[in-house]
Amino acid sequence: MFKLIKAIIDFINSLDKRSGTNGSSTPSTRSDEDKKIKRLLILLPSFFVLLALLSSVYTIDPGEVGVVQRFGKLSSYSNPGLHLKIPFIDSLTKVNVEKVRRIEIGFRSDRARINVLQESLMITKDENIVDAQAIIQWKIKDPGNFLFKVANPDITIKNTAEVALRSVMGITKIDDALTTGRDQIQVKTREFLQTLLDSYSSGVQITDVKLQIVDPPEEVKDAFNEVVRAKEDKERLINEAKAFFEDVIPKARGEAEKMIKESEAYREQRIANAKGDTARFNQIYSEYKKDKEVTRTRIYLERMEEILKRPKKVIGTDSAGGSINLLPLKEVFKD
Repeated sequence: MFKLIKAIIDFINSLDKRSGTNGSSTPSTRSDEDKKIKRLLILLPSFFVLLALLSSVYTIDPGEVGVVQRFGKLSSYSNPGLHLKIPFIDSLTKVNVEKVRRIEIGFRSDRARINVLQESLMITKDENIVDAQAIIQWKIKDPGNFLFKVANPDITIKNTAEVALRSVMGITKIDDALTTGRDQIQVKTREFLQTLLDSYSSGVQITDVKLQIVDPPEEVKDAFNEVVRAKEDKERLINEAKAFFEDVIPKARGEAEKMIKESEAYREQRIANAKGDTARFNQIYSEYKKDKEVTRTRIYLERMEEILKRPKKVIGTDSAGGSINLLPLKEVFKD
């Protein structure tokens, strides 16, 4: 802008010099040059006004936040939409706050995957060495802090992420790191990393920490894998035994409970029968004591009646000792 103004001033000065030094110029020529200068001087303010209007209007796209600086100092934030700023005084920086960025720890995948052992080799709680690689995903949550509080955000986040991952590995045993503790490592690393970045006022939010590999060093990898497989087999056998236990024990308990209930029911039945027999005997005995002959005869007749209900055939004898039919017994004993 200042170069343009300087060029215009230099052009006007050159015209003045030409008009002053060229004595042979006719009055009509000098008049035409004066008209051009006046026309230029009239258009120049309009040009500056138009330029100011164009530079004062700006648009913020969805997912972005506009950071407005006035004389180099943070002034305001702009949400998506059309906005105005003071020309030549305010400066604008657009920041994408929805884009998820990533940082790689322990490897690089720009063209071909390359391991970076200086970053990936870490010491565990039980003083073993593991090769850990991770991807850190992050996005901007505070554009002002992100732009003005941290000089090199990518380098800061990468170095801090490596510190956080090493710290979590340092309190984790190698068996947990290689087998069942990976989810816990990811959660603890994300939380610790977010705490560190917040203490720096970095304006960064860690969205996810994903462990790519957690392996023993290549020199002892086969031996570690054998140990891991043995532990997995042990866990599998224990789980199978627990499953068998959970299947057999409830059935055995059910059978035992069933037998106990059946025994109790049988006991109650025998006791009730015994009490009934006892009460019936006592009743008969009390009657027997009152009149022995009558009671004896009644018992005999009741018993004989019970016995004679069973046969289908009755045989009697006459005085001569021969058998005779007393009744049409088939009709009498018909079921």
